Amino acid sequence: MEMNGLYLVLATSLFFTIIGVIYSKRQRLDAESYVSGRNSLKFWPLSATLFASGAGAWVLFGPAETAVSAGVLGLLGYALGSALSLAVFYWIGSRIRKLMPKGHSLTEYVLHRFGKWMYLLILLISVFFMGIALAAELTGIALAGKIAFGLKLGATAAIVGIGTMAYTALGGFKASVFTDKIQAAFIIPLLLLIFISGFFLVGDFDIGSSLKSNLGWNLAGFEFALTLIIGVVGAEMFDQMWWQRAYAGKDDKAMKRAYIFTGIAIALVVLLAGLFGFFALGFDAASDPSAAMFSFLMLKAPLWIIYSAMVLGIALIMSTMDSLLNAIASVLTIDFIRIKPKASKKTVMNFAYIVTVVIALIAIFIATKGYSVLYLFLLADLLCVAAVFPVFFGMWNARITGRAALLASLAGLAAGLYFFPSPDYSNGNLLYSFLAALIVPSVISAILARSRKGFDFNKLRENVNEF
Repeated sequence: MEMNGLYLVLATSLFFTIIGVIYSKRQRLDAESYVSGRNSLKFWPLSATLFASGAGAWVLFGPAETAVSAGVLGLLGYALGSALSLAVFYWIGSRIRKLMPKGHSLTEYVLHRFGKWMYLLILLISVFFMGIALAAELTGIALAGKIAFGLKLGATAAIVGIGTMAYTALGGFKASVFTDKIQAAFIIPLLLLIFISGFFLVGDFDIGSSLKSNLGWNLAGFEFALTLIIGVVGAEMFDQMWWQRAYAGKDDKAMKRAYIFTGIAIALVVLLAGLFGFFALGFDAASDPSAAMFSFLMLKAPLWIIYSAMVLGIALIMSTMDSLLNAIASVLTIDFIRIKPKASKKTVMNFAYIVTVVIALIAIFIATKGYSVLYLFLLADLLCVAAVFPVFFGMWNARITGRAALLASLAGLAAGLYFFPSPDYSNGNLLYSFLAALIVPSVISAILARSRKGFDFNKLRENVNEF
């Protein structure tokens, strides 16, 4: 069983890696095409890369765990947060394309809109969040390999991580988008297979009764749902992979439609994946809520379904990992070009390659240890929530200054940290923390948005150009 699992992981990873490397070798890349695909993707290709990038290995763990821990209300909050985190780009994606048509990232906007201190804060927040997300994804697939086949964490993490790193370092954004399309062609039918098989595997189990018993109003479920909505939406707005794809839309219409369509699709996936949490509860297979889906499948499913679930997991993680790797590399490469404007093409590309490799190796190392990064994930969410209103308020309001935005964000962070749970969760309240981090900077931003001169948004168009 273990060797079969190892061969499956190796074969699946090699398949996507070889496709990605062959494609990357055929491309002629410069710094611009390595980090951006400006105005290049129509609705369906953009939707495919959005779906593949967004539906990571978390799909196999998070929704079912939420169903077990917080019931139907919590699951609905998870689905709504996932949908809204993409739907907001209908407005903010369109806005940044209008304000800064030659831009590349949110951090680039923040630098030119608010100045260097706010920029440094947002750069730190963005890279920290994406780094934690990357480590969590790779840890998730490593744990899946251990649960399903008894594989060592390091084996799965190294095989999947190195394979993804290889084609992403070589091909950048173009390789990420190309492989996303291939991976989406596997992800969608495999998701359908797993979901449909789940309903057959439960046999005479009364799904309706299980849902009904978890449907009633409960304060804990409501708090969990609201916390997820605030945290997920706030955090994803600082994820560079979404900004890259907002710019990659062929035009505003294609971009808007793709983000709305993908948000709805991922919300449906969350709801369907969450049902496995209720299945696991019904068959006493939810002792470890984080592994509820795999625990249920290991108990009830034939071997070929488990193999299919593992292939699905690898496709999910590689499609998200390549996007996150290139997103982090792009943010840092954009900054490198700003600091070293006279650097040669070779120097810039070498920097991008090295950053991609180093970030991937760090993520692989963390995944081999099986650390829980949940607490750091929540902390990263808090940082994002504290900054979200000042940053995006400044996209429309010309009177908020960089100093006011920074003060509001730091005040929100301080307010959120006051209520933030301790590492052992023995005190504090996550919902109060997120609400404080959202409300305090919103109020301060509104009060301090009184600059008489106001920011000239035309400067964004004039000062930000392609590389």
